[in-house]
Amino acid sequence: MIDTLINWFATVQAWLFETVVQPLMFHAGFSEYLEDAFDGTEWFLIGVCELILLFLILRPLEAWIPVHAFNDKRARWIDFLYTVLYRLGAFSVLVFFMIDPLMAKATELLHLEGINPFNLENLLPGISDKPLVTFLLYLLVLDLCEYCYHRAQHSLGWLWGLHSLHHSQQNMNLWSDDRNHLLDGVIHDVVMALVALAIGVEPAQYVLLVSITRMLQSLQHANVRIHFGRLGDALLVSPRFHRWHHAIGIGHESKGQGTLGGHNFGVLFSFWDILFRSAYFGKSFEHTGIRDQLATASRPARDYGSGFWSQQWLGLKRMVEFSRKRSR
Repeated sequence: MIDTLINWFATVQAWLFETVVQPLMFHAGFSEYLEDAFDGTEWFLIGVCELILLFLILRPLEAWIPVHAFNDKRARWIDFLYTVLYRLGAFSVLVFFMIDPLMAKATELLHLEGINPFNLENLLPGISDKPLVTFLLYLLVLDLCEYCYHRAQHSLGWLWGLHSLHHSQQNMNLWSDDRNHLLDGVIHDVVMALVALAIGVEPAQYVLLVSITRMLQSLQHANVRIHFGRLGDALLVSPRFHRWHHAIGIGHESKGQGTLGGHNFGVLFSFWDILFRSAYFGKSFEHTGIRDQLATASRPARDYGSGFWSQQWLGLKRMVEFSRKRSR
């Protein structure tokens, strides 16, 4: 069954490349990039498959066991736009392949100086002979880096100015994982690509790692009443566990906006939160958003933008505003 699906995928990739991509590349005068374009066709198709699976599996679940009714149906469509941009544009994978030649050149120069860069193969000789073990180790290392980066997004003022766009969604849904400022997305993908290349992740493995991570994060953000039980939630981030991170005025803001006092920063594995004492296993499904979206007698509600471009522009303004506040 799996071999059949792989063969179908390869057939579609070859057809799309030969029928559409290759002629366009020749017409545009980019024939020297045909190999990269073939890889790009694979990333595009993986993104299409992800979108189809998410719609067929998670969308019915949101209709069957929703957490809350939406008060802004347009918000879901804006998030879907982000998902199409990130999944079909393959930001994460594209950055990895752009940085790969630079890292290879740097490694070559270091070898000439007698310096061997760190990777898991140097630390654990022979590990590459066990693909499944290697894959799981890469997944653990990268997820730990994801946890650290996520905490940085909530502790560095300028980075929170960008990341707060993600948390401003009060109608969190299966597409909300990709609701991120483009600059934040680029910074994140560069950091993760550098880490992946530094520990020796192969390109094919990285594509699979990114795809698995994205699919699970879509589940975490879905508007569904799902958890994995006491033990499961202590291992993997469930929709309920992650909803507490997004809980307005409770989760990420438990000790003030933009602080490390929040809960549940784990991206895939929740045991990082247990290890670093940032876990909170709430039993309810809370409303999501940011405290300053709610107007008070002393201040008006902050506007995070209702459309793609307004959200991007306001994110840059917050980045400058919050970085100035932290520097005082």
